[in-house]
Amino acid sequence: MHPMLNIAVRAARNAGKVILRASEDLSRVEAQQKGSNDFVTNVDKDAEAIIRETILKAYPEHSIVGEELGVTEGKDADYQWIIDPLDGTTNFIKGIPHYAVSIALKVKGRLDQAVIYDPVRSELFTASRGQGAQLNSMRLRVAKNNEIAGTVLATGFPFKQKHHIDAYTDAFKALFVHTADIRRAGSAALDMAYVAAGRIDGFFEIGLKPWDTAAGELLIKEAGGMITDFAGGTNYTKSGNIVCGSPKLCQQIVKEIRPTLTESLLK
Repeated sequence: MHPMLNIAVRAARNAGKVILRASEDLSRVEAQQKGSNDFVTNVDKDAEAIIRETILKAYPEHSIVGEELGVTEGKDADYQWIIDPLDGTTNFIKGIPHYAVSIALKVKGRLDQAVIYDPVRSELFTASRGQGAQLNSMRLRVAKNNEIAGTVLATGFPFKQKHHIDAYTDAFKALFVHTADIRRAGSAALDMAYVAAGRIDGFFEIGLKPWDTAAGELLIKEAGGMITDFAGGTNYTKSGNIVCGSPKLCQQIVKEIRPTLTESLLK
């Protein structure tokens, strides 16, 4: 295992311990609303703090971008860690056991290492650039569906951007009529990890943030998959509008949803 991936795994496991300990008594969890339908808890912050501590102990000059605690500019700008300490906070607050820790490392602007850790199931998804993706050390490959017919897709509702609901609903309809089914589980990180593992054929969502998707992006690419924006391009990091799956399935999803979307969602 790459030394920096090893540190990411250690950080994710440390955060997972914090999360699982807190999940045993949710009455003690303090939740606050930080935006429209967007919640943060003391557990998110505690988990991110221990991730930062673990990373900076090993690499004190690296930079960190975290969902809850912001940006820490390190002396070595070539290395940037991207952290979501608890992806699926609403699930966690409600006691739904489906959430994950997501950690990615960019080296000179390129994704290089990735970890998505599900502490409930003890499932560790990892990837190193050029070295493939693994689940608990077993090699991952995306499902090889070339057509939408018969697939099971995952999605996330635009709960933070409800002004897009009509366009989203139209896109959902355009896909749903062809699929076997569509799932909405509440953690984009795990949705993307499941695409990499072939458990879900494809995934699409509006308005995600880099900490939601960075680790999943590397996992999917290293598992032979593809990520695009809603126009089939590469602007998903800025727009947050994501389609992923096997290369041919991504192309088919884009073909179906593009006519249903507003111009603002195609940028």
